Amino acid sequence: MAITLKSPQDIEGMRVAGRLAAEVLAMLKEHVKPGVTTEELDRLAYDHIVNVQQATPANVGYHGFPKTLCTSVNHVICHGIPTATKVLKDGDIVNIDVTVIKDGWHGDTSRMYFVGNPSVLARRLVDTTLEAMLKGIAQVRPGATLGDIGAAIQQHAEAAGFSVVREYCGHGIGKVYHDEPQVLHYGRAGTGVELKEGMTFTIEPMINAGKPQTRQLPDGWTVVTKDHSLSAQWEHTVAVTADGVEILTAWPDAG
Repeated sequence: MAITLKSPQDIEGMRVAGRLAAEVLAMLKEHVKPGVTTEELDRLAYDHIVNVQQATPANVGYHGFPKTLCTSVNHVICHGIPTATKVLKDGDIVNIDVTVIKDGWHGDTSRMYFVGNPSVLARRLVDTTLEAMLKGIAQVRPGATLGDIGAAIQQHAEAAGFSVVREYCGHGIGKVYHDEPQVLHYGRAGTGVELKEGMTFTIEPMINAGKPQTRQLPDGWTVVTKDHSLSAQWEHTVAVTADGVEILTAWPDAG
């Protein structure tokens, strides 16, 4: 398994791309409200990336994916395709996932949004998933292992009564969108690949309110919970630094 270590100059390129991706999600925040379609959010994101940021939306055409964003609402775990018929309703939760390419470097991030007033369970799931991601990120430093990240996420999610999706994981990233290593969101501390300065990868736990089993819809992309329970996900791109970790996709509006 060849894992590419990035130079300080490489990390700077990724920092720029990561900041742009984070800016897209911050820009969308005011538009995520009851009555908006996921296709309208996608159009806003595409226009911002291409015309304002002078960058490239990585998802368009990626293995045939048709849109800029993945919009995953309620029981959709990941890879939801924006459409003109999907109208967000009061009480929904939605994950929006975006990747921006700038000067060849990828910045990949996602976050959850509340549409109006979600249920207590939905809020607790979203908050717990964010906490789990941050606990995973806190494990990142030279000499730690990928298992340390997965174990921290799994323990936090399961302690809250939720389950961790197994089939989808974080990934190495740089000039290549999906690279080595694979970053599982469950596991045993002290196992797996040892982290080294210059590694860059995503941490993006998908946490279900019910059971962890998944099902892919006939469109070949959209993944839902098999038991139709709610699902939440947050994602950052991170770099292993000499003494810890840097979040390359930190949100400009802090949340």
